[in-house]
Amino acid sequence: MELGLTTFAERHAVSDRPAPNAGERLREVVAEAVAAEQAGLDVYGVGEHHREDFAVSAPAVVLAAIAGRTERIQLTSAVSVLSSDDPVRLYQQFATLDLLSSGRAELMAGRGSFVESFPLFGFDLGDYDALFEEKLALLLRLRADEPVTWSGQFRAPLQDAVVYPRTDRPLPIWIAVGGSPESVARAGLLGLPLAIAIIGGQPARFRPLVDLYHRALEQGGHEPRPIAVHAHGYVADTEEQAVADFYAPYAAAMSGLGRERGWAPMTPAQFDAMRGPDGSLFVGDPDRVAEKIADVRDTLGLDRFMLHPSVGTLPHEKVLRTIDLLGGKVAPLVRF
Repeated sequence: MELGLTTFAERHAVSDRPAPNAGERLREVVAEAVAAEQAGLDVYGVGEHHREDFAVSAPAVVLAAIAGRTERIQLTSAVSVLSSDDPVRLYQQFATLDLLSSGRAELMAGRGSFVESFPLFGFDLGDYDALFEEKLALLLRLRADEPVTWSGQFRAPLQDAVVYPRTDRPLPIWIAVGGSPESVARAGLLGLPLAIAIIGGQPARFRPLVDLYHRALEQGGHEPRPIAVHAHGYVADTEEQAVADFYAPYAAAMSGLGRERGWAPMTPAQFDAMRGPDGSLFVGDPDRVAEKIADVRDTLGLDRFMLHPSVGTLPHEKVLRTIDLLGGKVAPLVRF
């Protein structure tokens, strides 16, 4: 199983520690990706947001900076908000990244759990589903065909268009989902790899969605495709240290998000339940985190697990230690 990390370059203030500026966080992200490769991890993902508390609005640019400092690690968006982007430009960006990195780029396409990009780029939230469906269809055409003749509802038509640069291999495109059965079925019917974001509840409850994905793959006449999970978590040398380091930043970040969405603030009791054996948080010492990852690997049939430690803007040195532990102590226990 592949093991990796994701980040949104979060910029949350915690207690008496002010939020880092965007440039500082972006430079930390590049350094953390370099450390992930040095630790022997397989993949590093950078997500797209368009708001003050996240520093990455252009994942391909950040991943290109990482490509220049690394040689082996796979580089993926986590995710690209395809619904509010232009498929032609998005394909060009990630094709360029793939060529720069000698074939290490991936594109994870999602509908977006935050909606700031829709008005920013002139799209109507009422077209949320239709935008994604149409743009995904065009993105896949651009990857497969040259030239492309196409017309749709949300962008100008293409007539015998060849989009450059062309990659040396088909650009890997994943579908990233948060739990929508329709999105899972779409990925299967199209024969695309599936990435599931598990940020609450019990990971085992996603098993029916995985079963749905397998049925959709079979219905579409496709061979099995990789399945990945993205989840929040943190590894420290001891269980006590992990809780002490992670709780306050995580609770602050999630409570802030909760205020926007009408959720109650996070409590220590909720946090403890989430980091329990059946919960969605992968927080603890290397043995505990490895055991939880292995359980989810076996329950869902995973090919990849991506840990997201920077939800609450942990200090850079803490993230570097997590990376070292993830590669040196967790990975040997969960790979086979």
